[in-house]
Amino acid sequence: MIYHESVLLKESIELLDVKKDGRYVDATFGAGGHSLSIAEKLTTGHLYGFDQDIDAINGFEGHSKITLTQSNFKFIHNFLRYYNALPVDGIIADLGISSHHIETPERGFSFRFDAPLDMRMNGSAKINAEKIISEYSIEKLSNVFKNYGEVDQAWKIASAIEKSRNTNPIKTTFQLAEIVNKFAKPGRENSLLAQVFQALRIEVNQEIEVLEEFLKQSYNCLKSGGRMVVIAYHSLEDRLVKSFFKSHNTINSFEENIMGRKNNLWKDISRGAITPSKEELAKNPRSRSAKMRVAEKI
Repeated sequence: MIYHESVLLKESIELLDVKKDGRYVDATFGAGGHSLSIAEKLTTGHLYGFDQDIDAINGFEGHSKITLTQSNFKFIHNFLRYYNALPVDGIIADLGISSHHIETPERGFSFRFDAPLDMRMNGSAKINAEKIISEYSIEKLSNVFKNYGEVDQAWKIASAIEKSRNTNPIKTTFQLAEIVNKFAKPGRENSLLAQVFQALRIEVNQEIEVLEEFLKQSYNCLKSGGRMVVIAYHSLEDRLVKSFFKSHNTINSFEENIMGRKNNLWKDISRGAITPSKEELAKNPRSRSAKMRVAEKI
């Protein structure tokens, strides 16, 4: 495995406040940047990593302080219970697509390469981008582009895809890009393609639904005083995380309804969103959209 500088690495590890005997979770292992940094601080502690991508699993060279599981992080609670690791001291999730995915043409994540329309994080999943492009109705396809990519001309692009696929199946990234580019303003082709490809990737991997499930489970996986770090890369994810960290306990209706007090579930450690420094942006332009939020379980 190549150890690489993950986005907001220094800041995330610092705010996770790693204890040498603690139990930690890296919900999105990837190339292991965050995990290895946490493991370096552990003596009797342990880290549990999760990644649904077999490439991440096969690329892991092993570490005495790390247990890596091939699984979607929406199953975090079940696996931690299986490992008898509950509750944990901290959880980190870097929700961004990895450089490996982007730079591996056959995975179909990038419009820079002519490749099959795939975009599956888990290569054994049944639905890929080609299936969505081939089978979704205009309305459903338009909603995907609008809701997950904030595409202004979502209906027109969906209609053009429907018209094109009736005469010629759309199977590759370049075929899709050729259709989408007709709706881009001059010089804005890459921006529109990025929005459309992001929307498709989110739909293929059910990223919003999975994130919602993961967030729900994470609270019960943490000790009181345990910390959670989440790095998001688009507004949909970030809004979900922000809202989740503002959630409060509604069980005590007397205090909330009569006394006007809300029993917050989380303490805001990061005080809003933390973004990459100018130095990091210069080294890694792909980090420009990252927003990190950190909260502590009350």
